[in-house]
Amino acid sequence: FAQSQIYVPYLKGIHMAGIYLHIPFCRKACHYCNFHFSTQLDAIYEMAEALIAEAIIRKKEITEPIETIYFGGGTPSLLSTDRVEKILETIRIHYTIVNDAEITLEANPDDISRKNLNDWKDIGINRLSIGIQSFLEEELQWMNRAHNASQSLTCIDEILNAGWDNISADLIFGSPLLSNEQLEKNINILTGKGIPHISCYALTVEEKTTLHHQIKTKKSLPVNSEKQAEQFLLTMHKLIASGYEHYEISNYALPGKRSRHNSSYWQGAPYWGFGPSAHSFDGKNSRRWNVSNNQVYINSWSDNKPCYETEQLSPVQQLNEYIMTSLRTIEGLSLKHVENIFGNDAANSIIKKLIAFDNKGLLVMNDNFITLTSEGKLFADGISAELFFE
Repeated sequence: FAQSQIYVPYLKGIHMAGIYLHIPFCRKACHYCNFHFSTQLDAIYEMAEALIAEAIIRKKEITEPIETIYFGGGTPSLLSTDRVEKILETIRIHYTIVNDAEITLEANPDDISRKNLNDWKDIGINRLSIGIQSFLEEELQWMNRAHNASQSLTCIDEILNAGWDNISADLIFGSPLLSNEQLEKNINILTGKGIPHISCYALTVEEKTTLHHQIKTKKSLPVNSEKQAEQFLLTMHKLIASGYEHYEISNYALPGKRSRHNSSYWQGAPYWGFGPSAHSFDGKNSRRWNVSNNQVYINSWSDNKPCYETEQLSPVQQLNEYIMTSLRTIEGLSLKHVENIFGNDAANSIIKKLIAFDNKGLLVMNDNFITLTSEGKLFADGISAELFFE
């Protein structure tokens, strides 16, 4: 693939760029979580100041208009509104923000109040992503979530009553405590209230998490992969029947309500990550990620000595990333794109490898686009790995 030096988005008209802000603080440590975060909240003000410093210093890297801004974490709703406003104001001053930019704040149900909802809207937040995870009290306690089942329910009504219409809610399926009937109830609550975007994630057991230790020491039941597959299919069929578009393996949206920010990741668009552990991608072949240590990160930007690592993606790595991300989406993998960017040999090699999966009913090819079937989505990562180049 010597001819390929730059990976470009395969969907026509994609020129978006996004900013991700990692807020690495949580009230409690969820037993399943392996993201970078801390429950020590005393440094939250310093962290906000360091984020602002990084945003100012890195402004020369970004010339594209910013179409999405995403406060993720962690629990960004722990930030005071004035801190969120100051971060947004810094970005508005130093970057070009399009008029209809999608500006998302992740929030936990226990941080939802009429005051916060009004204040967030006043400073320019126009999309909320709520970490519901479950409406089952026993399951929330088992996960060690900071909120309870009552807050899961009431926060949705509070958000809707405050006039928000661009909302996403997260659900987790596949835990040992969750029955198919309870999962259906969880889904019914969200669809019944017309939540326009729903993200559904299989519970994963990551090493070095509390859940991993509990299962290893037999203090918790293990995760059942067959049950997870069954609940994945149940979720998919139920949400599609309710009018949701299954536009990415874990994401469902009513018409016009896809996450623009997350879509940019899957389409190979450039994005810049500010905050500890945050990743950046130039939309071509360069990646960068910040140190995953709060105090080191704060000190580095206070001293104007940023601490990060970089990676230049080879053409083969770019192709493999395209295979992995495109197969997760409703648009699928474009053989024409592979041919144009990576050459005829790459496209032909993929076609040969696809035969085995086609025979098993795991994918379909239509107009040079390859998409996974409902059954194939269960094996998305494995299929991608089989198609990878070395």
